[in-house]
Amino acid sequence: MNRNLIGFISILLIGSIAIVGTYFGLPWWQAYQQKASSDAAGARGTLTIGVDNWIGYFPLCGKEMRKRMHDAGYLLKCIDDGADYPGRMKKLRSGELDLAVATVDSFLLNGAKENFPGTVIMVIDESKGGDAIVARAARIASIDDLKNKPSYKIALTPDSPSEHLLKAVSVHFDVPQLRSQQTAWRQDVGGSSEALAQLTTGNVDVAVLWEPDVTKALANKEFVKILGTDNTEKLIVDVLLASHDTNQRKADTIAILLANYFRVLKFYRDNEGNLVDEIRAGVKLSEPQITAMLRGVKWVNLAENARFWFGIGTGMSLASEGLVDTLESAAQILVDAGDFSSSPIPNRDPYRLQHSRFIESLYTQGDAGLFGNMASTETVGSTDSNTLKDLPASVWNKLIEVGTLRIRPINFQSGTAELSQEGKLELDAAAENLKHYPNFRVVVKGHTGLRGDPAANTTLSAQRAASVRKYLMVTHQIAAERLHAVGLGADQPLKRSADESDRAYEYRLPRVELYLVSDAL
Repeated sequence: MNRNLIGFISILLIGSIAIVGTYFGLPWWQAYQQKASSDAAGARGTLTIGVDNWIGYFPLCGKEMRKRMHDAGYLLKCIDDGADYPGRMKKLRSGELDLAVATVDSFLLNGAKENFPGTVIMVIDESKGGDAIVARAARIASIDDLKNKPSYKIALTPDSPSEHLLKAVSVHFDVPQLRSQQTAWRQDVGGSSEALAQLTTGNVDVAVLWEPDVTKALANKEFVKILGTDNTEKLIVDVLLASHDTNQRKADTIAILLANYFRVLKFYRDNEGNLVDEIRAGVKLSEPQITAMLRGVKWVNLAENARFWFGIGTGMSLASEGLVDTLESAAQILVDAGDFSSSPIPNRDPYRLQHSRFIESLYTQGDAGLFGNMASTETVGSTDSNTLKDLPASVWNKLIEVGTLRIRPINFQSGTAELSQEGKLELDAAAENLKHYPNFRVVVKGHTGLRGDPAANTTLSAQRAASVRKYLMVTHQIAAERLHAVGLGADQPLKRSADESDRAYEYRLPRVELYLVSDAL
């Protein structure tokens, strides 16, 4: 090869390397110099969290939290992915994210596709009014109307916590139309505000909303709230996930993160004005709208995480495993709604999806009071978290209808009010669903077939309703004041199907229904 040509190629190669090196190396060098000559020089590491703009995540990623992590020597990066849950799980698995926030249902739904790339290390909050199903009262006034009306339209945001609320209603209250492959009822929208717009213009009869749109909707007397998360328990729950790699390599950093988080939570609880001011600085919402949003979320402090969610006790009090219960109940909803053919929980073992070590370590240090209010004094293990006053029978008839809880036929010994073993198992399953709706009272309605003496039928149906009430009280500790038994005999027969035989129809008529009612929605 010509010596001049070799020289030219060599110069060209060296020049190319220099250009490439400058192109890629200069930004790195500039970034290095910038960091080295700033307050970031002492940073010991970075934690990257995948989030979205749900108000409940604000204490985790707000100004106060970032400052405290910086003071501890760490850079906290919160990446808003616009609620892209599938993408968030993929990034957690690939290592692009150290941690990620998610609702329990979205973790199960999307985490299963990625072989569950992380474990729950903390319960962040629970929706308490932040989500609701709102309807045009003239068309849909209760959950039972969703069962019985021939047609309606519902606006909802796909793959959102609000959609899970609708799934829960379809399963717990047995609304088969909402689980059918026929989706003429469904109108997917791009968010709560768009759903509200569809309801306001009359394009749909029902909208699944979140705050502040729930408050906006209910200001219109034409609309009624069918069900909101202010009346649910452990249904829409937000958690913090850590990737398996982060759990192992950055355990000390996670411990620092959680300790600072609970201190920030206490700071905001003691200085709510600071929280409102910081939120208002970052979003274009009025103070009343921010207040409505804050009213819809219940943050979970350290003591509550330990005692009520991870089942960690100190010997002084009982503890409950609320996270395990929530994982299992959310999985069952997703199965019944058709998202899975069987439970997505690995090996049906929910403990494989949680990692309590960090919460336990913080809590057993004895410093829970430094991180927030002590755990609430609700009775652990009880189905009811509130105390309801006893009501006379005349008042029960005036309570607001919510809907009939899903329950298969409850069997009794023939001609008696004695529950069969199969009947007890059905009531056990119903009691599990009732745990999600602790604020509602329950009317136990007994029914009989059309044959026989009307007076005797009424008496038998009342005895069977009383038997169910007693079983729920004794076996599941449901407060007596919450339960009211009535015998209706054959006065309210079921609607007969067009092709139903006499025998099949008569078989369906004797039944006990659990009908949820509310003092006020």
